[in-house]
Amino acid sequence: MRRFRSIRPLGYRRGMSKALERLRVTVDPAHTVVITNELQKGIVGDEAILAALPVAVREAGILPVAGRVCAAARARGVRVLHAVVEERFDGAGQSLNCRIFALGAKRRAEVGYGPIDAGRPGAEIVDELDVQPVDIKMSRIHGMTAFTGTELDAVVRNLGGRTVVIMGVSVNLGVLGTALSACDLGYQVVIVRDAVCGIPKEYADAVLENSLSMIATIVDADELIAAWS
Repeated sequence: MRRFRSIRPLGYRRGMSKALERLRVTVDPAHTVVITNELQKGIVGDEAILAALPVAVREAGILPVAGRVCAAARARGVRVLHAVVEERFDGAGQSLNCRIFALGAKRRAEVGYGPIDAGRPGAEIVDELDVQPVDIKMSRIHGMTAFTGTELDAVVRNLGGRTVVIMGVSVNLGVLGTALSACDLGYQVVIVRDAVCGIPKEYADAVLENSLSMIATIVDADELIAAWS
């Protein structure tokens, strides 16, 4: 299988220092924000509607990696934003216009609530991210992506953001859609390859290789943290 094109650490081979320097400029703390996408207990935990996703998340080990990136970002003054879904108890305000939303409505009808209803444990952000008071939570009750119908764009711009670093789930839908929206809005997009996940893995890898690599800089967490060091 083809390897992703990525930016290797300084010293990997002669000339690669220029690549690291480009990354440093792209993710300069003065104009960069980190966005975690839907890393919630009801999405990547045991109550998830798509049972295969939490399994893939555990196997890929993305949660501790995302937590490490968040900690490194805060240490350099990079703001961390958490894009989450917090549905109403009755599901009002959502459209059942696609299969995944219909699955959520079916679960609500069966058990009387949704796994990411506001106020329920499943709506909480996973412990591995170690959410801090300086972080900003951006919540929505509808839609598939973080920018659509939310204040995320305005908040990022008000923070001086020109580059967004994206982590979370899933590469199939949320990460892909959020990256496309960010690109359309004029942001430089960086995706942390070992802090995103999709199902099946082979498909997620193909999306990273053939779609996201065309609109974003794909890096490992170690490469990103090195650029901030």
